[in-house]
Amino acid sequence: MKAEILPAIDLREGRVVRLAQGDYARQKTYRDDPVALAAGYAAAGARWLHVVDLDGAKSGGFANLPVIEALARAGLRVQAGGGVRGIADVHRLLDAGVERVVVGSVAIRDPERVADWLRRHGADRFTIALDTRWLEDRWTLPSAGWTRAETRTLDDLAPWFAAHGARHLLCTDIDRDGMLAGPNLALYRHLAAIAPALAVQASGGVRSVDDIRDARIAGASGVILGRGLLEGCFGLAEAMAA
Repeated sequence: MKAEILPAIDLREGRVVRLAQGDYARQKTYRDDPVALAAGYAAAGARWLHVVDLDGAKSGGFANLPVIEALARAGLRVQAGGGVRGIADVHRLLDAGVERVVVGSVAIRDPERVADWLRRHGADRFTIALDTRWLEDRWTLPSAGWTRAETRTLDDLAPWFAAHGARHLLCTDIDRDGMLAGPNLALYRHLAAIAPALAVQASGGVRSVDDIRDARIAGASGVILGRGLLEGCFGLAEAMAA
């Protein structure tokens, strides 16, 4: 089975940007018109779009909500997050046309509350984001746009969410994000071992179609494409064929 391909649009002040290893001081701006970019992805055959509100991820709120709403009308199924702190935020995104809400910080800090959302709205309306960094011999889970240390680990929460009804898990190796260093295949093999019921989306470092194939072999059911796609390391049609 092929992996689902999800081109990514990271938003900051309404523009398409990328951060290196989640560092807000290391930003590169690519486009001023994210809706036109999404329309191009749709025309190339993509089915899904992954959207991150970087302003919201860092400080909460949805400064980019009008853009997200426009992206949801661009012909793609959208999963979006960044700044989701409570159920009102979930409703705002769903009302804006988002099909799957990405929850990261709140899933790490208050997993019981997120499990309740899964029960109330359905597991297919959510993607649990457990973005991780290897530190002190464990997969740590920084929150708040990867700026705040937390005590729970990936090995704590991935199996916990699987046992509490989650279906979709997004996992970024933060140290590879935006670095075009290749995905961390060992990480995705590890997730397949500790939480085999989850459909895992690989993110961070994808630089070639071979990386997409390798991530699928390692257990990923989806692959998020960011900098490599934006900088023309491969084409979207080529990635989807892989």
